[in-house]
Amino acid sequence: MDSEQILIPQLTDEHEALRKAVRDFAQNEIAPIAAEHDESGDFPLETVRKMGQMGLMGIEVPEAYGGAGMDTLAYALTMIEVARADASHSTIVSVNNSLYCHAILKFGTEAQKQKYLVPVASGEKIGAYSLTEPMSGSDAGTMESRAVLNAEGTHYVVNGRKSWVTSGPVADYVILFTMTEPEKKHRGVTAFLIDADQPGFIRGKKEPKLGIRASATSEIVYEDYRVPVENVLGQPGEGFKIAMTVLDAGRIGIASQALGIAEAAYEASLQYARERQAFGGAIGQLQMIQQKIADMRTRIEASRLLIYSACFAKERSKTTGERYSLEASMAKLFASETAMFVTDEAVQIHGGMGYSKELPIERYYRDARITRIYEGTSEVQRLVIARSELGLR
Repeated sequence: MDSEQILIPQLTDEHEALRKAVRDFAQNEIAPIAAEHDESGDFPLETVRKMGQMGLMGIEVPEAYGGAGMDTLAYALTMIEVARADASHSTIVSVNNSLYCHAILKFGTEAQKQKYLVPVASGEKIGAYSLTEPMSGSDAGTMESRAVLNAEGTHYVVNGRKSWVTSGPVADYVILFTMTEPEKKHRGVTAFLIDADQPGFIRGKKEPKLGIRASATSEIVYEDYRVPVENVLGQPGEGFKIAMTVLDAGRIGIASQALGIAEAAYEASLQYARERQAFGGAIGQLQMIQQKIADMRTRIEASRLLIYSACFAKERSKTTGERYSLEASMAKLFASETAMFVTDEAVQIHGGMGYSKELPIERYYRDARITRIYEGTSEVQRLVIARSELGLR
């Protein structure tokens, strides 16, 4: 669906070339294996490595640090095209780019960038982001994991359990957010760069998920894990600020993922409406089907504009230093709810076939559901938007 030429400013030649290259790769390399990996839940390491070779695992990271050195819009276009083929692959791309690489690029020291950013941005290694705990999701100030500085001040000892760690079963490095000063709640959270091959790092159960099943997700348990002080990301106590700053970028990625899922479902529905015969003609001639098509397309295009607006806001922030939380939250809220609306309508248009695993429609529906939850639920996005408009902190 090449509607961008009609409704948004012309993309640059570089953006167009990237989008075409990613689309070709996603449709030829990812789409054919998507159903198989969804069924098995196996992590698609081979195609992830290929995406790394294309520069897709560190799109906004400068070439000097192993990335592609492109902008936020390039990242969004990549996410859309990968998600159109398979949401699981796009989740892996999102975490690597928005949550892991972005955090180190923005807050890391030069030594940290060389050790922890370069191999992940180039796709040689896989990164993960670990904030959520079994009893601590949106309210990070209640997390129970702890990092205690030793008497000599050389390292912290980490104990606790983290949950819903995307890429946790396969990650080489993890950005961990944990309490160093619990009495300060949100202001007592510190971010650490974690090597997964060190003693005390234990990969827990792999989550049996409704959707994005090939994107491996697990618990991670820390038992007296020793992390040197030089692995603190930013400053002690800045973890919550880092987490929220990074989530702004993550929300643009998930909005783009949601749009890609919606586009795939819409395109399948459009083709089905043209070909499926009932009541003496194609079902696309029925006004009820036409209404669905019109609503689906309109919401998709509105989502696209909100995503591009958020991309431009993030690019401005690189110069001004201003937050782009409002734009990112609006894009994420609307695009994720659009993905659910469009995939639900797609199932309805396809009828029984939409409910069958013989077609990818039911997978689009399952994959879309998570976009309203991770990187902040729809309810949290509404809080962010409303508080911004009301001037509340």
